[in-house]
Amino acid sequence: MNEDTIAAIATAGGTGGIAIVRVSGGEAGTILKKIFIPAVKREYFESHRLMYGRAVDADGEALDEVMAVLMRAPSTYTREDVAEIHCHGGSASANAVLVRALSLGARMAGPGEFTRRAFMNGRIDLARAEAVMQLISANSEAAARASLRQLEGGVSGFVRQVSDRLKDVLALLEASTDFPEEVEEEAASEAVAASLREIAREIRRHGDRRSARMLREGASIVLAGRPNVGKSSLMNALLNQERAIVTSIPGTTRDVLTERISIGGVMAEISDTAGRRDTQDPIERIGVDRARRAAEGADVVLIVLDAAVEMDEEDSGLVKSADDRAIICLNKSDLPPVVTAQQLNSMTDAKILEISAQTGKGIEELVEELGRRIAVGEENNGQLTAQRHIELAHSAADSLTQAVKAIEMGMPLDTAAIDIREAMAKLSEITGENATEAVIDRVFESFCVGK
Repeated sequence: MNEDTIAAIATAGGTGGIAIVRVSGGEAGTILKKIFIPAVKREYFESHRLMYGRAVDADGEALDEVMAVLMRAPSTYTREDVAEIHCHGGSASANAVLVRALSLGARMAGPGEFTRRAFMNGRIDLARAEAVMQLISANSEAAARASLRQLEGGVSGFVRQVSDRLKDVLALLEASTDFPEEVEEEAASEAVAASLREIAREIRRHGDRRSARMLREGASIVLAGRPNVGKSSLMNALLNQERAIVTSIPGTTRDVLTERISIGGVMAEISDTAGRRDTQDPIERIGVDRARRAAEGADVVLIVLDAAVEMDEEDSGLVKSADDRAIICLNKSDLPPVVTAQQLNSMTDAKILEISAQTGKGIEELVEELGRRIAVGEENNGQLTAQRHIELAHSAADSLTQAVKAIEMGMPLDTAAIDIREAMAKLSEITGENATEAVIDRVFESFCVGK
């Protein structure tokens, strides 16, 4: 238990309805009673009861009309006594109350110190502590849901479950070493190797880097195609607003135009790019180069073709080079067709959709397909989203793979045990059981003050 008492403003800066000053530590109750005068005189502050009254300075002059609550340990966020004073929004009142709390013996809390105390006092593990900040910074419904599952123990539960399975594997391995007359070593080796392969696959599946990045940062969707095929019109149709300039003049879009859109609860950046063609215009050429680079790094590439005109070399090249990220959009399908889906099927395995950005035909189907492409496997309750967790998980999976290789090479089973224990140590670092003070410091230094 920490001996000092900390205080900070727990709400975001700026104008708002309420600003909350939070105090945690052994002196929280004493400090509250010196700052807060309840409207109804009370000899005893009942725990977790919100009270109305005034916050006052050292001379008894009112600082603000407030609500206050004292929450006694251990049933608090930090497992210490916690006091909160709910002031009127804005900086003046909350700052005045905070200064008063500091003058009464509290010290200013550091970044994430309230949550760090919750971790140090055993209320939450390190993975759940990190979920607090992820939830605060979530930029989409899917990211918020993933953070909430982590806060509720999804990641920690997955780590414990995998660790328990590895303990069982170690027990079998050690039994074959200690009691060779009872546990046949060759059969044990095969069973151990099979279990480790399965566990390593599961760890990598839960630590999928692409899904985690899309949850944290959003997916990237890029429209590609030659000029005048309707890329800007399609972007406007997907956004349901006139965002990109649309004209009949080739080369209207000369740079990458990006907007954000939520698809299936996942935030995505959708980018309209310059039409691909050979050009002598130096500015347009820069735009074409940027368009190619944007498509190379995208999660989904919408290859837009004009279904009402013959394909040229640029169209054919895009279709033939389409990979598993591509969706081919046969645009202007409301006009008499010149290029058909049947024709394209002989050139590519990519998904082909007939659409019309002008009439809206096929747009709903395209949005549904985009939703499937950028889905992040929310059914996976132990999905790792924090970069620190993912790197540790992959390192653990690599150790298990190394153990399998040792077994396949016919090395003694106790050699594999070293790698298995290394994997378990990496996993336990996710939840903080095996984390160094330096790691803990790095985790909490990214938190906001007051949380």
